Amino acid sequence: MADRFRISLAQLNPTVGDIAGNAAKAHAAWEEGRKAGAQLVALPEMFLTGYNTQDLVMKPVFHRAAMAAAEQLAQDCADGPALAIGAPWAEGGKLYNAYLILKDGRIASRILKHHLPNETVFDEVRVFDAGPLGGPYAIDDTRIGSPICEDGWHEDVAETLAETGAEFLLIPNGSPYFRGKMEVRYNMMVARCIETHLPVIYLNMVGGQDDQIFDGGSFVLNPGGSLALQMPLYDEAVTQLDLERTDEGWRAVEGEKAHFPDEWEQDYRAMVESLRDYMAKTGFKKALLGLSGGVDSAIVAAIAVDAIGAENVRCVMLPSEYTSAESLEDAEAVAKALGVHYDYVPISEGRAAITNTLAPLFEGRDADITEENIQSRLRGLLLMAMSNKFGEMLLTTGNKSEVAVGYATIYGDMNGGYNPIKDLYKTRVFETCRWRNANHRPWMMGPAGEVIRPNVIDKPPSAELREDQKDSDSLPDYPELDALLTILVDEEGSIADCVAAGFDRDVAKRVEHLIYISEYKRFQSAPGTRLTPRAFWLDRRYPIANRWRDPG
Repeated sequence: MADRFRISLAQLNPTVGDIAGNAAKAHAAWEEGRKAGAQLVALPEMFLTGYNTQDLVMKPVFHRAAMAAAEQLAQDCADGPALAIGAPWAEGGKLYNAYLILKDGRIASRILKHHLPNETVFDEVRVFDAGPLGGPYAIDDTRIGSPICEDGWHEDVAETLAETGAEFLLIPNGSPYFRGKMEVRYNMMVARCIETHLPVIYLNMVGGQDDQIFDGGSFVLNPGGSLALQMPLYDEAVTQLDLERTDEGWRAVEGEKAHFPDEWEQDYRAMVESLRDYMAKTGFKKALLGLSGGVDSAIVAAIAVDAIGAENVRCVMLPSEYTSAESLEDAEAVAKALGVHYDYVPISEGRAAITNTLAPLFEGRDADITEENIQSRLRGLLLMAMSNKFGEMLLTTGNKSEVAVGYATIYGDMNGGYNPIKDLYKTRVFETCRWRNANHRPWMMGPAGEVIRPNVIDKPPSAELREDQKDSDSLPDYPELDALLTILVDEEGSIADCVAAGFDRDVAKRVEHLIYISEYKRFQSAPGTRLTPRAFWLDRRYPIANRWRDPG
């Protein structure tokens, strides 16, 4: 019997729908593994189609194309190591999330996912059928068990594989990031190690898909849960893993262990990589945004520059008579520090034209929020005109606090194709600006040093749509607001929970009311980077027409 087994772990970035491109990536990884003397080259869950495919995978012509591509890939990789790749598989009138083992020019084995996740961003019960509990597959004289992603989070699949002869577990994943996710993964995989007494190989993909960012971080544990190998977060990598047969069974040989950054860096990189991939995968090379002199647009500008380079980012200041000299100076300072193209487009003439056009209809009525929103919508119109003319994606800049309570103008400052800070509360925006000023990494395309001057971070936030306006005129101060939103949104807590945490009942009720009446705005908002398990979109789906309020 062989006493050594080599696996090429391919932590790569697929593109949803690009079956030919994903197959080419898989073939290149297979070639690399073949040259390295691997017996198996492994790719993540659903790699051939990209992930998360949502309803696209149910389209017969699509999943048939993926199956045909898998069969062709098997022929193309006949002379060399086996190739394990995630793909859809249809048979018997059912559609499965499958892991295909390609060997000797054919699909030698098919593993069908048993536990289908049906929470947060996943609707697999809706699109796939559940496969049976199965046994291991053989590569040469070695028997391998491959629970597919969610199956690795349940003890029954792993225990069945161990009982039927699996000698180690190779778990392919499409596991998206949220803050603190790596600790959750480690804990789950340590449990599988302890239960089965087998080595566990956790293989994850990288790359952005709409709101989700897959952060990689693939790792290998030996029985008992000791870490043998750790691949980097976010980076594509093909790593050779050696296992040795001992008297006690297979053991992973110690390999490189990548450094893991703190949660501030992980969040920031998630926003950078998700924007970079969203633009690349939708065909945009350049971006623009309105730069107001405030903290939100400043951090979005920094994220954009770090993602695609300053030469590909246009920032636009669109002042009105309510725009302070301080904001004009701050916006220009940020633009210069980042090195972006900077345009100055006053809205006064356009606003006057709209006001005059509406004057006969509004005669005898006092000015109110209508006139404030006209300014925001005019800015949105001008930015979208530039987006159309220059072929640049407009980025929207509303933070999670504003998105939660509707402190944003629909068809105005909510205009845009992507919002990297959509899941970042305002209090975290401030700290993220400070973090970016103090830190620079090789994956950032922007300059090192202070790119957001302290005044932008420290001054009282204001929409500047009327004289002496402050956000605190309309909302609780952000530390209080964000604490309430954490209870009501992230924790799905009640008004009683807010009161028990020390907050005023009437303030909590008002915030809850704002959350509910803003649902229609969120329904029409741009997608944005998911940083938490309760991001606005697939994680939290509420009705728009809704009269229920917590009586607590």
